[in-house]
Amino acid sequence: MSLTPLLLRALARLLTSLVEQPVAAVTTMLYYSDLLPQNAAMERSVQHDLLHQDNYLFHFVINFLRCFY
Repeated sequence: MSLTPLLLRALARLLTSLVEQPVAAVTTMLYYSDLLPQNAAMERSVQHDLLHQDNYLFHFVINFLRCFY
């Protein structure tokens, strides 16, 4: 089994979320990487459905931001 279909599907999900809802996607990434304050006002603009288990690249970006910033 190749990893290409998994990564292509994850890339498609990431790009789709960034094109359709750019503010919500970036806010969700920054919120879960702990670069935004953890308060109720920010949590309203976070889209929790973007954190689907199969969205590997989204989780990768969050963990990358968490490690290096």
